[in-house]
Amino acid sequence: MGKVGGFLEVHRAGMIHRDPAERVSDYSEFVVQRSDEELAEQGGRCMECGVPFCHNGCPLGNLIPDWNDMVYRGRWEEAIRQLHATNNFPEFTGRLCPAPCEAACVLEIRENDAVTIKQIELAIIDRAWKEGWVRPQPPRRETGHRVAVVGSGPAGMAAAQQLRRSGHRVVLFERDEAAGGLVRFGVPDFKIEKGIVERRVGQLVAEGVELRCGVDVGIDLTVEQLKREFDAVVLATGSREPRDLDVPGRDLAGIHYAMDYLYGRNRAIAAGGTGSNPVRAGTEGPPSAKGKNVVVIGGGDTGADCVGNSLREGATQVVQLELLPEPPESRPDGETPWPLWPKKFRLSYAMEEALDVERGEQDFSVTTTSFAGQDGRVTHLNAARAGNEPPFGPVEGSDFEIPADLVLLAMGFLHPEQALPDALGCELDGKGNVKAGTYATTVQGVFAAGDARRGQSLIVWAINEGRQCARMVDRYLGDLPSPEILSGNVESEDEGPEGPPLHVSPGLPADDG
Repeated sequence: MGKVGGFLEVHRAGMIHRDPAERVSDYSEFVVQRSDEELAEQGGRCMECGVPFCHNGCPLGNLIPDWNDMVYRGRWEEAIRQLHATNNFPEFTGRLCPAPCEAACVLEIRENDAVTIKQIELAIIDRAWKEGWVRPQPPRRETGHRVAVVGSGPAGMAAAQQLRRSGHRVVLFERDEAAGGLVRFGVPDFKIEKGIVERRVGQLVAEGVELRCGVDVGIDLTVEQLKREFDAVVLATGSREPRDLDVPGRDLAGIHYAMDYLYGRNRAIAAGGTGSNPVRAGTEGPPSAKGKNVVVIGGGDTGADCVGNSLREGATQVVQLELLPEPPESRPDGETPWPLWPKKFRLSYAMEEALDVERGEQDFSVTTTSFAGQDGRVTHLNAARAGNEPPFGPVEGSDFEIPADLVLLAMGFLHPEQALPDALGCELDGKGNVKAGTYATTVQGVFAAGDARRGQSLIVWAINEGRQCARMVDRYLGDLPSPEILSGNVESEDEGPEGPPLHVSPGLPADDG
């Protein structure tokens, strides 16, 4: 498998990014793909490990050594079959996943030397689309059962696709004007262009999934109608209740949740023709960072996306604040030893841009104590150094101010919006997520997947959740009486493997009491 001794001869060569000073002037993707020859060399570094820990690092259980070897040998069409066997949307994960598989790679025992798995995955799927190897796979038979999937993010899309391919009639509901969830509206075009999302949506529709956008289930379609019209319901609504910051001055104008800003920017870019695959603009003008001092509170991916968007809008300066202490530069073996995800400092793409153009900075161990303003609008943020231990309170005598015309709260999410689960009668766990230990909720025929079930998590987990939830729904429907109906829409079967039939990695979480 791979090149014998390749990991000793070939150095790791990761993803190439466009120059930061260049890319802040547009909304095109900033990742540049390597040549086939370079990718083959990188694939050849993969060893035939006795225990491939990358499988455990990837929640989808991707067959990573298999398709690494195929890329090394130039067998690209076989590689996409192996990749699609476990992952419905590798072009999403290849762009947006932080790659826990690479952290678990055996070569990562020597830090920063893992096989470039994410880069190879993205190259496989991009080539597959280019060559026309990605085609609709409609079911050979219809079961006659109807399933409603509520929420069209990665979890909902994956569940809908798996259920449709099993022969069920699937309706995918989305309250926004286009499908894709946060991948469509929350992630900027420069990380994933929206035409990439739309072509997957087109595949779902071609396979027979009925898409209903602009429908707020529970309001536009009542719970009674939902139960009456469908044999099963999948809640894949995400974790959309944002964490707020309860400090004096929070009610001042100019302080917004990060997703309100990102949704507004994505809609504005698409409507203005500078993004791909335009969609309807929002009815109200989105918050703008142009010419403003921007403060982003929260150091994660959402905060980084706010920084990147603000720079492209033309913010005067952008300051990103993190409550927790700055992580160490290298893996702390005492806390997160290999193959765990290492708790270490990573400079985000957005902060790389901010530092390069000298319009931003990042600070750690900072707690916001209040906001101040003039004429009802925020003008600055009052902060202090935070202690190193929970509850990370302010250190006495360390107060300081930061100018702020726009403040974006990117501190994560608490749980899913609870109106629909409550209306359906679903029990919630101790964190406010839908209680569904094996994807089945406490209401018969109602299932949950993705962030709505497990809380805010990674896109790779969302796809895994959608796939596994679909398996449980299919089993449930199999116990219901229904005639099997020939669809008349018969295609050749996929020649690739079906993947590990019972794989759930690294295990379902226990129910919260």
